[in-house]
Amino acid sequence: MERTKEDETGETGPEGQSSRPGGVANPTGSTGAGRTPPNRDGTAPNRTMNSFSPADEEKFRGVRRMKLTATGLLLLVAVVYVLAKWAGNSGAGAWAGYVAAAAEAGMVGALADWFAVTALFRRPMGLPIPHTAIIPTKKDQLGVSLGEFVGENFLSQDVVRQRLRAVGIGSRLGTWLGDPEHADRVTAELATALRGALAVLRDSDVQAVVGEAINRRADAQEIAPGIGKTLEKIVADGGHRRVVDLICVRAHDWLVFHNEQVMDAVQGGAPGWTPKFVDKRVGERVYKELLRFVTEMRDMPAHPARGALDRFLSDFASDLQSDTDTRARVENLKREVLGRGEVQDLIASAWSSVRQMIVSAAEDERSELRLRVRASLLSLGARMATDARLQAKVDGWVEGAAVYVVTTYRDEITSLITDTVAGWDAEHTSKKIEAHIGRDLQFIRINGTVVGALAGLLIYAVSRALGA
Repeated sequence: MERTKEDETGETGPEGQSSRPGGVANPTGSTGAGRTPPNRDGTAPNRTMNSFSPADEEKFRGVRRMKLTATGLLLLVAVVYVLAKWAGNSGAGAWAGYVAAAAEAGMVGALADWFAVTALFRRPMGLPIPHTAIIPTKKDQLGVSLGEFVGENFLSQDVVRQRLRAVGIGSRLGTWLGDPEHADRVTAELATALRGALAVLRDSDVQAVVGEAINRRADAQEIAPGIGKTLEKIVADGGHRRVVDLICVRAHDWLVFHNEQVMDAVQGGAPGWTPKFVDKRVGERVYKELLRFVTEMRDMPAHPARGALDRFLSDFASDLQSDTDTRARVENLKREVLGRGEVQDLIASAWSSVRQMIVSAAEDERSELRLRVRASLLSLGARMATDARLQAKVDGWVEGAAVYVVTTYRDEITSLITDTVAGWDAEHTSKKIEAHIGRDLQFIRINGTVVGALAGLLIYAVSRALGA
């Protein structure tokens, strides 16, 4: 394994740390072990682990202080060992042997723990010792292991269901929605989302879709039987009589006010060889009979013409449902009407009116749309907060959706972790991790010194006692 630039220039200390501020060696990450490979999809690697933030710098200063403390303790026990050996050789007494044994074991413990801690992040003293610099050299394997760990322990179906069931989303969501302030907030957010969605949609696209849907629906559905059933019910209930009354009234009034036009029309259709006075008398006679007929239809509910009209409508309703020719004619008429440009333009322009209406309602806080949505949310929240069956349904829906996501996209989620870790610069990743946990790791060195000294003292005491 090639050594880092600091190792080659002799700038690393006893702990193998860079003497540069913040411990950041080679910020470009261009050293052999630290070169960042491209992602699996060929995109640029993630650079979030390739630089130190001010917070990281502060943490690394704390790590350096703890390193100095641990190294100082090592030097202290080394000095104690030297003094104790000197005192023992000078005849100071048995106590010097105990102190020397404790100091010697303390040095061994301190050096062993220094080696273990340093081996996590770099090669101690730059030596190519196997199974050292674990984080830089095993970064990708650690990323794969982390992804597998997350997939097995966090993205399993049983874990997801258990955690969501323990949360009780249905009950909590119901309580939250039952608060008027929260209902107002959700209503406002829904209105904003609706306006945004409508703004993104292009009118031409929606109009084309709406027009196609209406035309497809009209072509697929035969309308004659439905019209026949509706007309049959209207006639049976007498609903058409008001329309007949209105037509008779308007026809009578029109004849009254346009008597001259009616007589002129009758006279104009007479043969040219008839005398004028005959044409006039015929016109007056036709007008009077027509006016009398319309007046009687208007004033007589039981007029024969009304009965004939009822029978005609009944027969027509029956033909619409059962007569093949009549149904075919209605279908042809439907196609002709839908095929007219004016009708297609009307269908296409309907979306613009609907969109404007919805946008206006969404923007108005007192609109019927927003008031109804708010009331529905409050009602739903109240039901969810108290109805155990509804809570169970909501919990089941949420659990099912979450389980579907984690089981269907588990590989994509775990690959996101592994690819992200693989895209990190190895050396900077090691430095960043050390900045976050290095201070605690230095306590291992301190504890190793103390525990080693106590163990050495105990072993020396037991050996002396047994030897005595």
